[in-house]
Amino acid sequence: MNLFKTMLRSLLVAMVCLTIASCGFALRGSYNLPDEVDKVSLTSFDPYGELTRQMRNALRQHKVDLVSPSKEVANIHLLGESNSEQTLSLYQNSRVAEKEFRYVARYRVTVPDKGSYTYNTTLSRNFLDNPLTALAKSVEEDKLVAEMRTEATRQIMRQLSQLKGDIAEFERQQAEQAAMETLEQDETPTKPDVIIETRQTETNTAQ
Repeated sequence: MNLFKTMLRSLLVAMVCLTIASCGFALRGSYNLPDEVDKVSLTSFDPYGELTRQMRNALRQHKVDLVSPSKEVANIHLLGESNSEQTLSLYQNSRVAEKEFRYVARYRVTVPDKGSYTYNTTLSRNFLDNPLTALAKSVEEDKLVAEMRTEATRQIMRQLSQLKGDIAEFERQQAEQAAMETLEQDETPTKPDVIIETRQTETNTAQ
């Protein structure tokens, strides 16, 4: 009886998986990355930073082969990250009541013979500033930045899944430019050959 239940449970799981695959549904956190980034090198402004570590883990999680930098493979270069804040509201005593935190991560993707593309991912969160809990506030701010960095990593992976469209646009522009150059060459008038005839003149000097 237990064996029958186990077999039935396995059959139901298999049917659910087939249904999900047939309808094109993708689990959260899974991305259809283009072939151009199946194998990449990852470089960074901070090789040992948290953003670099999370990006490396995300790429490996999605079966991207990480290799050493080379002209033959695509490169993802993390250009930098920055945090900023601005005041949204004040208490009656003019102390800050609410802030907006903004996190920006910049990176560049270079694909051999297919262009280089620079992207930004920007996140913002509102934060209540309680002056009576200064220590807790500092811990909460650090936690907030860490959460935004993790979400930025997810956004970068989503942007990488859309890289194919940018590459197609790059190739279209390259094709148009090549066609224009060919057209300009065809329309350039050919100058006729100029034959310069040199005549030798004899000069007789009277004795």
